Formats: sequence, C-alpha cells, structure tokens
Amino acid sequence: MITVKSLYKKYGTIEVLNNINIEFDKGKVYGIVGENGAGKTTLFRCISDLEEYEGEIISNPNPVKNHLGLLLTDPFFFQKITGKEYIQFLCNARNVKIPNIEEKNIFELPLNQYASTYSTGMKKKLALTAILLQGNEFFILDEPFNGVDIQSNIIITEIIHKLKALNKIVIISSHIFSTLSDTCDEIHLLRNGQFIKSVQKTDFHILEAEMKQITIGNKIEKLGLT
Repeated sequence: MITVKSLYKKYGTIEVLNNINIEFDKGKVYGIVGENGAGKTTLFRCISDLEEYEGEIISNPNPVKNHLGLLLTDPFFFQKITGKEYIQFLCNARNVKIPNIEEKNIFELPLNQYASTYSTGMKKKLALTAILLQGNEFFILDEPFNGVDIQSNIIITEIIHKLKALNKIVIISSHIFSTLSDTCDEIHLLRNGQFIKSVQKTDFHILEAEMKQITIGNKIEKLGLT
C-alpha cells in the first residue's frame, strides 16, 4: 500500500503539484495520464523520494524508495558500464544475487556492450530488466512503451500483468491510451498539478473520448486539409 496525503510541490514560485491525495493498493495497476507539464513525472519523483515536497507519503513496507523499482523516461547510465554490469549494480543495491544474468536477458540485449551505446529502446529495456530482478514490491513505470519495438511492448504488457498477479503495486504513465486500457485497473487524470478525474476499467472508453475531444477539438479543421 502507498498513501499520498496533501502532497504539494513547488519549483520556486511555480506550483507543480497541488494537494494530491491518492492511495495505491497491492495487486492493482494504476494509470496516470495528463498533458506534458501536468506533473506526472514530478509526482513519481516525489513518491520515489527524489524530490523534496510538502505532505505525507506512507507505505507498507516502508520507506517506499527501499522497495521501489523506478523506470524513468530517460534512464541514466554511467559512460563506461556494460549492460550486465548495470544489472549487477542495481541488484547489488538491493543485496540481490543473480548468478546467471544472461538467462534473465529476455529482451536479448547485448549485455557485454556499454549501455551508453544502446538505442533509446534498448536502454529502457535494460533499466526495466534491472528493476524487475531487484525483487521490488512497488513499480513506477514512466512511459514504459515509448521508443520500444512492438514485440517488446507485448512483453512489457505481459510483465505488468504478471506483477499484478504477484500482488505488486504498478503505477504507469503513458501517452498511448490503448496500453493503459490493456493493463490498468484505474486511470487518474492529472491536470495543472491536480487530479481532476478517476475512472475504473468499465469507464475507460468514456475518459478516452473526453480526452480526445479536449485534445483535438476543431484543431484538424483549422489546417484546412484538402
């Protein structure tokens, strides 16, 4: 369980998150959606204790950061570290020993190559593999499907289903609504640093239609395409 109470976050005088209250339960997958700049990544960084904030974040087990696998949109890699060394490094941080990393390489990555030379999609798959092998209880996946090939997206979707079956908490952001519809139990819409709507799976299609109308409106007509 993760409970966020009265969470506020400012950068200087700019308020990015305003009175966020939400609870994440085990065995469920949560989607967080919103336009660029809505506050999704900032919320994830606060939950991960990478940012200072006002409010309270409670978890069981506690603290969140010691049991959390965080997949950032652009994972960071040291310049001279191979894919295999990166996985070992993250697993060592959790005191987890993986004797045969090559057998866990389900994305068929070049593990003996420097991770900094990987493509965007390969880096994301490497970072995801590492946090999965850490044995975490909570997972935050910030745009896990972006920049990744179709075959890997299918695998990632099934990984999320497996984490749900294992009673983990999974929190996802994505701009691809179909991926959220395939994986999530709830979707929460974040706008201007506040949650303005929360929907269950049966009403995902209503939220998608509303978001499409808000986003598109009459913009296409303005192009005057003929």
